[in-house]
Amino acid sequence: MNAITEMITQQLGATAVRKIAQRFGISETAAATAVQIGVPLIVAALARNASEPQGAERLHEAINNDHDGSILDNVVSYLGNPQSANGAGILGHVFGNQQPAIESNLAQATGMDQTSAGGVLETLAPLVMGSLGKAQQESELDPSGLSSLLESQQQEAQANAPDVMSMLGSMLDQNKDGSSIDDLQRLAAKFFK
Repeated sequence: MNAITEMITQQLGATAVRKIAQRFGISETAAATAVQIGVPLIVAALARNASEPQGAERLHEAINNDHDGSILDNVVSYLGNPQSANGAGILGHVFGNQQPAIESNLAQATGMDQTSAGGVLETLAPLVMGSLGKAQQESELDPSGLSSLLESQQQEAQANAPDVMSMLGSMLDQNKDGSSIDDLQRLAAKFFK
């Protein structure tokens, strides 16, 4: 598991997963699976977006302006009012026009409806951005350094769970239409050893 994903999943213990499940009327198992798939999915999309200098600059600026990492100080409180962090806006920037297809794939993988899947992703997005903000501040990263961090996180995740990362990559590839997502739930467990 990479450091960013680990930072978030450590914050999202049983109480946080229970709150997510209650908020969206889903089982705790579905909520946990959605977190296990959703966090690395958002990280993978951010890495892809930051691989271009202009994307890295925009992400760096967004983190500087809005995501200092303080959201991680009290995750349970944040989960009581996740709308306060504009997760929908983050996802719009991260996934663009692929967002409905990604939400649909996550819904299929977890057995929840697409609206709940989208809501879970909206809840997770500010936490991912907060973890990046914390990493960016602690390491004093410029846009290039942020891009390198995300790339290294991708490579580490790829080395640890190549099957999962391949599936996440296909979810982010708008030219592919296959439904290999069925295997994603089974493979997510590998990613979170």
